[in-house]
Amino acid sequence: MKGLSDNARPLSSEFSIRQILPTLLAIASGMFLVILDSTVMNVAVPKLVEHFGTTLGTIQWVITAYTLALAAVIPLAGWFSDRFGAKKVFLSSIVLFVISSILCTLAQTPEQLIIYRIIQGLGGGMVAPIGIATTFRIAPPDKRGSIMGILGIPMLLAPILGPILSGSLIEYVNWHWIFIINLPVGMLAFFMAFKFLPSTSPGKEMKLDVKGALLAPVAFASLVFSIHQGGEKGWSDGLALGTLVIGVVTLLLFIVIELRQKQPLLELRVFRSLPFFHGAILAWLNQIALFGSLLLFPLYLQQVKGLSPFEAGLYVIPQAIMSTIGINIGGKLFDKHGARPVVIAGISSLLVGLLALTQISAQTGSVYLLISFGFVGLGQGLTLMQINSHILKLAPRELVSRVTPITTSAQQIMSSFGITITTAFLSRQLKQLSTDASADLGLAFGHTFWITAGVAGLALLVSLFIQKEKKS
Repeated sequence: MKGLSDNARPLSSEFSIRQILPTLLAIASGMFLVILDSTVMNVAVPKLVEHFGTTLGTIQWVITAYTLALAAVIPLAGWFSDRFGAKKVFLSSIVLFVISSILCTLAQTPEQLIIYRIIQGLGGGMVAPIGIATTFRIAPPDKRGSIMGILGIPMLLAPILGPILSGSLIEYVNWHWIFIINLPVGMLAFFMAFKFLPSTSPGKEMKLDVKGALLAPVAFASLVFSIHQGGEKGWSDGLALGTLVIGVVTLLLFIVIELRQKQPLLELRVFRSLPFFHGAILAWLNQIALFGSLLLFPLYLQQVKGLSPFEAGLYVIPQAIMSTIGINIGGKLFDKHGARPVVIAGISSLLVGLLALTQISAQTGSVYLLISFGFVGLGQGLTLMQINSHILKLAPRELVSRVTPITTSAQQIMSSFGITITTAFLSRQLKQLSTDASADLGLAFGHTFWITAGVAGLALLVSLFIQKEKKS
């Protein structure tokens, strides 16, 4: 994003976090709004299945459609922020997000809820890339790990508050309130951003890459839908194969067009840098493993252990606490030693937790579950922001506003892939067991965790090849 005012560019020699703390809190409040809405849905899924009288596969699209919409609009964040100014786009995104949240409360059918969630995703998609790009620009190179860690606040608070808030509202009020709560949170985020986000100068010369803007959503949506369809119906299904072909062909066409554009929607040329490409692959694998597993926790606790939504929400507290510890330690270690040791330790912790969860059944004790969730949380805290910081450090400074949408959109797509793959596999497992009254449904969840554990193992292997960084 161009045209940041001079007071938004503190010199490292006289830098104090207090100088940019209001800006960081404004960005964090917007990100908290968007992330909170994702985490409240995880606990709400069983209740929505019951309320609408539909299947897990259908309600799963309430989450998948949201993440797809996020992924579709994120590539436009760089162009919109350059063309109209980051602050204006950030504020407009929050307004659209809040309006669509109100629409979600009015949904009468699963289809309506899915449509309103798509609008919600379109509203929230630009918040994270604009916020991260702004933060990266105002932070001195030697402090980026710690400062980016502050943006991890919403990633830590939302997983703690989201499930507890969602569980209590569903149990003691009704599911509509998980969207109504976005109104006061959104108003606070809007006020903070309006008051503290630095103004930017719009670039009138920026032209929209229309071809890229049309091809990217088609490619991403087709690929995610094909994975969902293939996982649930099998890969002999004609619709699964057809959308897979459409997705692959459209993606290849998108890549070719983007590489030839002078002002591309996504600056894919940055992938010519092998370290950047390596970092991106690592981030994608980590995202699939992490978010593919997070939805399984509350589903298992409610469907297998018979806990209420509120009780299921309480179970994620150790995960969130360990994530808080991880992100605080990780940011400082990143600034001091670089990404390699932090990321290896984080992914190792994630892998240990997921391997433990492959052994769960209906009889698994609470302590075992809480410790397993804790290891996952520690891995989440150590890796999520540190891998992002590592990737952005590898990109040219003048391309940060264009690179951030690449990394953010790709990670949203990978999150969607992770959720889609695991829920589709789980749905198939549960269908096979549904006819057997004596079946242990917990084993279906344990088998599903092998998917995310396998991806985490691959991520650990890739992390071993991170190069040691030179001091900035």
